[in-house]
Amino acid sequence: MSTQPILQTAAITGQDGQGLNAFIARPAGEPKACVVIVQEIFGVNEHIRWVAAQQYAASGYLAIAPCFFDRIEPGIELDYTPQGTAKGRSLVDALGMDAPLRDIRAAQLQLAEGLPTGVVGYCWGGTIACLAATRLGLPAVGYYGGRTLPFLHERLQAPMMFHFGEHDPMIPMDSVRQISRVHTSAACHLYPAGHGFNRHGHAAWHEDSARTALARTHAFFKQHLGHHG
Repeated sequence: MSTQPILQTAAITGQDGQGLNAFIARPAGEPKACVVIVQEIFGVNEHIRWVAAQQYAASGYLAIAPCFFDRIEPGIELDYTPQGTAKGRSLVDALGMDAPLRDIRAAQLQLAEGLPTGVVGYCWGGTIACLAATRLGLPAVGYYGGRTLPFLHERLQAPMMFHFGEHDPMIPMDSVRQISRVHTSAACHLYPAGHGFNRHGHAAWHEDSARTALARTHAFFKQHLGHHG
C-alpha cells in the first residue's frame, strides 16, 4: 500500500464545453482503478482532498475530485458554518444535478486513463453518486445522501452502496428505510453516528463508523471494479 500519494490538479472540459478543474491524488505505483469523488456542498476543500489522498490514493486508487463549483465561481471552499452551509446550498441549487453528472463522465473520459471507474460521494455528493449509478451506469457509493428521495423512481444501472448515520438529524430513518426498500439490490449500512461521520478533523467525525464504512467501500470497489489489489 502506498502512503505517499502524488497530488496534482488538472483541467476538465465538460461535455457542454465548459471548463473546470479537478484535484487528483495519484498513488505512487500503478493505480488499480479510478474513483471519482463527489464533494459535499462545501466544495473541494481540505476534507475532500484528505478523502482523495488518504482514503483512496493511499490504497492504490487514482482519485479524482472535480471542482463542480468552478462552473459558477472558481476555487470555492466553504467553511462548516451557517453562512457556508447557506452559500453551499444555494450553489448546488444553482448547479443542478445534470451538470455534475456530465462532469463525472468527462472526468472518466479525460482523466481516468482507461481504468475501471467508480464514484463515491458525500452529503449532496451522496445523491450525485446514486445518480451516477442510475444515469451513468457507474458503480457508486453514497454517504448520507439526503437528497436521494426525489429520484427513487430511477432504476440502478450499476451496483450501489449506501452509508447512513442512525443519529443523522438531516435524514430521518423513514427515508433510509424507503431508500432500502426501493433499491433492494443495494447494500444499505447504518452506523451509530450522525451526519458527516466521515468528515475527518470535524466535530462530526466518528472514527469507528468511518473506518467500517471505508472498509466496506473498498471491498465494494474491489468487487465491482475488477481489480485484485
